[in-house]
Amino acid sequence: MARTPTATLSSPYCILHRSSFSSKPSFLPLRIFPKTPSPPTFPKFLHVKPGKGAAFVRTKMRNYVTGNTVDKTFRAGSTIEEANVFKEAKQFTYKDGVQFVFMDLSTFEEYRLNDADVGDKTKWLKEGMDCNLLFWNGKVIDFELPTTVQLTVVDVDPGLKGDTAQGGTKPATLDTGAVVNVPLFVNIGEEILVDTRTGQYMSRA
Repeated sequence: MARTPTATLSSPYCILHRSSFSSKPSFLPLRIFPKTPSPPTFPKFLHVKPGKGAAFVRTKMRNYVTGNTVDKTFRAGSTIEEANVFKEAKQFTYKDGVQFVFMDLSTFEEYRLNDADVGDKTKWLKEGMDCNLLFWNGKVIDFELPTTVQLTVVDVDPGLKGDTAQGGTKPATLDTGAVVNVPLFVNIGEEILVDTRTGQYMSRA
């Protein structure tokens, strides 16, 4: 039987959960989308058990639509109604001025996100890449990159080009403009795999 929500928020949030107040920080991704007028993301979630009084949960959340940050405190055990947020796979096709254009390959319908919406994720975004768009109230509010992307090395330190030494790394510029540290044996023109969550080199493609 579903629990009746005991708290409401003004927007959907993505929460990082800390296991306890006094233990070593251990953050796990946990997305919560409360029912509200505009959606947020990337909050911090801290469970606090004071010496006296009831336990409570302190959160910091950023609104998906406005970008504003809000602090919220809830009684421990509170439940929040989830907003109707869903994701659909779309393909990034091209950039039109300050807008990134995604397309549904079945209907050819286009969806657009502004530079501010894409943010730092632009450094991993490449034309023809499949991504998940997040929809809320019929509008695109955000998107998710693949966890692994295949990109091309377009520049490395000339002094290290072709070096086969083991254990060292060097900065490499990729075709999207991102800069990552790669092993010394990686050369210009090679395809590599990068973890978009950490920005770290994984392997040659």
